[in-house]
Amino acid sequence: MGAVLLALGLGVAPAGGQELTPRLYAPAPTGGNIVSLSYGRSTGEVLFDPSLPFDDVNAAINSGSFLYGRTFSFLGRSANVGLALPYVWGEIDGYIEGEYARATRSGLADLRAQMTVNLLGGPALSPREFASLRPDTVVGLSLVVAAPTGQYDPSKLISIGSNRWSVRPQVGVSKTLGPWYLELYGGVWFFGDNTSFYGGFRREQDPLGTFQAHVGYTFKPRLWLAGDATFYTGGQTTLAGTRKADTQSNSRVGVTLAVPLGRRSALKVSWATGFTTRIGASFDTLGVALQTVWFGKP
Repeated sequence: MGAVLLALGLGVAPAGGQELTPRLYAPAPTGGNIVSLSYGRSTGEVLFDPSLPFDDVNAAINSGSFLYGRTFSFLGRSANVGLALPYVWGEIDGYIEGEYARATRSGLADLRAQMTVNLLGGPALSPREFASLRPDTVVGLSLVVAAPTGQYDPSKLISIGSNRWSVRPQVGVSKTLGPWYLELYGGVWFFGDNTSFYGGFRREQDPLGTFQAHVGYTFKPRLWLAGDATFYTGGQTTLAGTRKADTQSNSRVGVTLAVPLGRRSALKVSWATGFTTRIGASFDTLGVALQTVWFGKP
């Protein structure tokens, strides 16, 4: 029983459409190295199709991540790449057909890589040149790839890794109005098939559309506050040829605060909560990240 609960709970841990990432397309000087250590904790209810025999299911999911990134010039435009290695541990409990169950898991999650390129309003500039840049309108593209490198065992109903490739192209537009800035993103997650799902079945998932909006205020360089919102829809799954009633149509809201710590480092604190949830996780999420930047060779 516990394995069933954990499989359903960790499968809807904050990821994909639930992400809230303000200032993703903000221009940055070239030649920068970025190292980030982050921690997040998500707690709350997991909602299922009412026809399924699950009641009062709650989860607590922790995640830690190490990220390295670098800014560079791509065809004369500001660009950056990043590689993140996450570790996840959590527990879930609830009732299956009236019987209480509880389970825990921990392990490495799937490796993620991202590349972002600013097409408009983000020329490639050195740190000295960048100091005089006054951003107005920025249009950017990004691509996230999640590789099936996480802990996975097909003999178990739940594994931390997804055992499939996932790709999300996204376009973003940012407008700066004095100390204020407005951002809109739109993207789609595309999922490969898990051909070794528990029981020897194939698990497929439809594309998941994601949309984000952010409104922020910059108090001074590197000190800013943003209000965040996301909506994601789709992602219906098929298991062994049978379509499941698990189409998502959910939204989340939150806030993000960035505070400089000296010349090279910054602390980012974020909080988000489920606003509307049809199927999936209705979580409260608190995250902290410590970031350091330096210029030159890695």
